[in-house]
Parts: sequence; structure tokens; C-alpha cells
Amino acid sequence: MNECIVKRNELLAQKVIKGLESRNMTGYYAASKEEALAKALELIPKGASVTMGGAMSAREIGLVDALQTGDYNFIDRDNFEDKRAAMLAAYDADVFLSSANAMTEDGILVNIDGNSNRVSAIAQGPKKVLFIVGMNKVCDDIDGAMKRARNVAAPTNAQRFGLDTPCAKTGSCMNCKSPDTICCQFLITRYSRHEGRIHVILVNDNLGF
Repeated sequence: MNECIVKRNELLAQKVIKGLESRNMTGYYAASKEEALAKALELIPKGASVTMGGAMSAREIGLVDALQTGDYNFIDRDNFEDKRAAMLAAYDADVFLSSANAMTEDGILVNIDGNSNRVSAIAQGPKKVLFIVGMNKVCDDIDGAMKRARNVAAPTNAQRFGLDTPCAKTGSCMNCKSPDTICCQFLITRYSRHEGRIHVILVNDNLGF
């Protein structure tokens, strides 16, 4: 990565971390995927029950592989015959892994969900929520974050899942009410009432969608 971009990301991350702190959330900056993985494992106690939404970023830094092979109770919904049971287990988990569809420079997290299991677990339930967020997802403000979530993350995920939505065909949000829409619930996390619950690792890389 270009040295100037690395420096810019580092400076911007410090601004985001201060914003998170003002919202009773904790932020960290990782200069690489490897550093992000090490910080994530530092925040997840051995033996902890861990589950996740569809966090591609957690997979990309190697966190899912580490949890599957390590001394953790990793609840992988892909290996559950009863998907609903796996999703419900998230609410009582020690740690819930997620990414963000977008976030603002002052620390607001934006997420859109179809089944809504991810956004509901972020909002309530798990003892700790750990976000893995690439610096590519940081936007100027809430309007920019919402636009990114709707016009970058949502169409890409709709295409990834093979859904029949207008955005999968056009590449941008059509504000649809398609039966396949994944824009069912919007969650804006602007403050955490519970100190020590929400942690965000900002990664100096392009992660997820």
C-alpha cells in the first residue's frame, strides 16, 4: 500500500478512535491483517463462546480459522442443521463478531440487515461485540455512511448471495420492496450504554464490502 495512504489511514483511525471513545466504545488501530488478528485474539478470552453474523472481514484477517482451530466455543451457524438455533445462540454468547457496512469519522457505526439477526445481536444480547472494520468503510458523515451501506455494501452482498433484487442488477440502491431485499433493518449505533461492550478494530486494509 502507498506510504501516503498508510499515513492517512493511521491519522484518520486516531480520529475515529477518539469518536468511538466519546460514544462509550473502544477503538484500536491495526497496521495489517496480522496485527488485527492478534488484537482480536487478545480481546477474546480462551474458552469463550463466540458467534458471528456474515462478517467477511473477520474471515479475511484469519480470525474465523483461528477460532475454529483454537480453544474457543465457536458457534458456526453454517454447521448447524437448525439455523435459527444458531442465530438465537448469539444472544447469549460471550463475544459476537461483526463488521460494519460503513462508519463515520466520528465513530458512528451503520449496518443494514436482511434477516436482522446481525443488527439485533449488535444492539442487544452478547456480552461483547467485536467489529473488524477496514479503513475503506470510513466515511465523512452519517449521510455518506448510509450511502455507502446502501449503494456499495447492499448491492455487493445481494450479488454475492445471488438475490433477485434491483440493486443486484443495477449496482446501486433502488429503494426496493423486493421479496429478496436485504435492506430490511437499518441500525445506527451512535452510543453504547454499556461500557466495555463494543470494540472496533480498524484495519489498514480494504476489507469486506
